[in-house]
Amino acid sequence: MAKKHKHEEHENHERWLVSYADFITLLFAFFVVMYSVSRVDNKKLVQTANSIKWALHFSGTGGVNALPIFDGPPSEGGCAANTGSSNYQSTQNIQAVEKLRKKMERKLKPFLLERNAVNAVTLEAQPGKLAVRLAASHFFDPAQAALRPEALPVIDAIAAELATMDDKVRVEGHTDDGALQGSGYRNNWDLSAARAVTVVSYLERGHQIKPELLSAAGMGSAHPIASNDTLAGREANRRIELVVELSTHDVMNLAAP
Repeated sequence: MAKKHKHEEHENHERWLVSYADFITLLFAFFVVMYSVSRVDNKKLVQTANSIKWALHFSGTGGVNALPIFDGPPSEGGCAANTGSSNYQSTQNIQAVEKLRKKMERKLKPFLLERNAVNAVTLEAQPGKLAVRLAASHFFDPAQAALRPEALPVIDAIAAELATMDDKVRVEGHTDDGALQGSGYRNNWDLSAARAVTVVSYLERGHQIKPELLSAAGMGSAHPIASNDTLAGREANRRIELVVELSTHDVMNLAAP
């Protein structure tokens, strides 16, 4: 009986076309993606980035210590601009500053009553900051920059409160527009700057307030709060102002119920 002849299996020499087709498909998809990326609407991209940045205004500090972080662009619909968050933060700032004002007022009242100097210190709440005004006549001799010893307890009470916080304090010296008589200072600029530096130095050395939080500025007679045409007005203009700029952390703490 004759042996059956086994035929060799036919080899497909066109199998490479499958891999080639896959490669072409992937290559086409790649160029489609590249083309779509190159067609980004830059204007909309910038708007989107700004919207994200602005949204951070309402949650956290974004790496800085003051609010607001970004100015919000005009918006409509359900954007965060219409949620009232901005008004909420403004209310928080006002509440925090007012709470600090009352707290410092209570601490200072015994010292001021004891020395019959109720008008020696004035506390003024401003947006995001508290201005503590010291009447120069109660803290300095005329045309001098050395603090009077009897005035130190009042400054100590203010500094004790500031030392518990981590806020920037700008000390401003102000004078009236009168010429200096019998003084070692050339003009009101020199005198106001010297007085501001004296207070800053005392806050740092006497109460260990961080120097990086302190600054001094001599304003001379350039920023009066009353008319220099009257004795009372000139008295009001001769002053030291400690401007306390509340940090976001302290705003949250003070505004908390």
